[in-house]
Amino acid sequence: MRRVYLDHSATTPVDPEVAALMMTYYTEKYGNPSSVHSFGREAKQALEEARRQVAELIGAEPSEVTFTSGGTEADNLAILGTAEALSKKGKHIITSAVEHHAVLETCEYLEKNGFDLTIVPVDEEGIVSVESVKKAIRPDTILITMMHANNEVGAIQPVAEIGKLAKEHGVVFHVDAVQSLGKIPIDVKAMAIDLLTISSHKIYGPKGVGALYIRKGVRVAPRIYGGGQEKKRRSGTENTPGIIGFGKACELAGRRMAEDAQHLSKLRDKLMNGIVEKIDYVKINGPLGDKRLPNNVNISIQFVEGESLLLSLDMLGIAASSGSACTSGSLDPSHVLLAMGLVHEIAHGSLRFTLGRQNTEEDIDYVLEQLPKIVERLRMMSPLYDQAVHAKKAQ
Repeated sequence: MRRVYLDHSATTPVDPEVAALMMTYYTEKYGNPSSVHSFGREAKQALEEARRQVAELIGAEPSEVTFTSGGTEADNLAILGTAEALSKKGKHIITSAVEHHAVLETCEYLEKNGFDLTIVPVDEEGIVSVESVKKAIRPDTILITMMHANNEVGAIQPVAEIGKLAKEHGVVFHVDAVQSLGKIPIDVKAMAIDLLTISSHKIYGPKGVGALYIRKGVRVAPRIYGGGQEKKRRSGTENTPGIIGFGKACELAGRRMAEDAQHLSKLRDKLMNGIVEKIDYVKINGPLGDKRLPNNVNISIQFVEGESLLLSLDMLGIAASSGSACTSGSLDPSHVLLAMGLVHEIAHGSLRFTLGRQNTEEDIDYVLEQLPKIVERLRMMSPLYDQAVHAKKAQ
C-alpha cells in the first residue's frame, strides 16, 4: 500500500544529515558541556556552534538564544517568565483567539492568578487586526503574545506591525514561531520581536529540543532552577546531541527555504484546487497565496465527520490531521475554526494536510484520487447531505 505523510505541522522526519551528526555526539563525543576536561570542551564547542546556527536563521545574536526542551517550554518560559519579572509594572497581557494551547493555557493560568487577559479576535481568514491589538493596549499592559503563523490554517499574522506597535508602547512582544521557522523568513530585529519561540522537530530536526530568543536587555525570570546552565535561564544538563541536531536543521532550513517554499506552495495549490474541483460543499479555511504558509491546506467538508475522514485516509496509507497534534485526541471542534466564525457542524468536518520536503506530485494525485471516494461513501450515510442535494436541485 502506498504511504503518504501529510502531517508535517505535527512533526517532520529527521533529515539524514542531522541524524548522522547527532549520532557522533551520542557515541563518540559524549562529554557534558559543563565539564572542564577535553570531552566537555569538545561538546561545549559544538553546542555553541549550534547556538550560532539557530541565531543566524532568525537574525539574532548567539548570546540571545536559550535552549529548551521544545516549543511548549519556550512559550511557558516567555510568558510566565515575563509575568514574574514585570508584575510590579503591570498585570495585563494580550493574546489572540487562535494561539496554540501552549500559549492560551499559560495565559489563562495567569488570569486565574491575578493577571488580566485580553483575547483579541481574528477575521474569517484567521488573521488578527493590528488595530484591535492597538485598542487592547493599556497603561498596565506588560506583554503581547502572538503567533507568527497559525498551526491549523497557516494564516500569517502581521507580526512586524504588531512588533512596532508594542515597541512604541514599551510592551514586551513575544512571538510563537514554531510553525513558521524554516518556511518563511524571520528577522527578530526587523520585526521588533523581544521573545521568539522555535522548535526543532518542525524543521527536520529531533524532537525534544527548542529555543527561546530573548532580546538583549529583556527581563525573563527562570522557570527551572539548578546548575545554572543557559545563563541561569534554564538549568539542567543540555540535550547536547539534540541541540546540535537542531543547529544543523536550522542551517539546512536557511539554505533550502526558498526552494522548499516554491516546491511546497505548488503542491499546496494543486491539492487545494483539486479538492475544490472534485468535491462539492467544501470550504478552504484560512487565507490564500502569500498570506498562508506554503505547506498548509485546511478544508472543511460538509456532511461528514473529520474523525471518519482521518480514519478512512489512514486505512489507505494517507496521514493527515484534524488540527493541532496536541489536541488530536479531543472530540471538540477546533478553537481556531470557531474563532474564524465557522459553525460547529462545519468545523467538525475539517482536515489539515501539511506538506513536506519529500512530498511529490504523485502523492497529491493519490490523495485527490482517494479523498473524493471516501467523502462519497461517508455522505451516503448522511441524511443531511441528501436534503442539501435535493434543496439545491429544487432551486
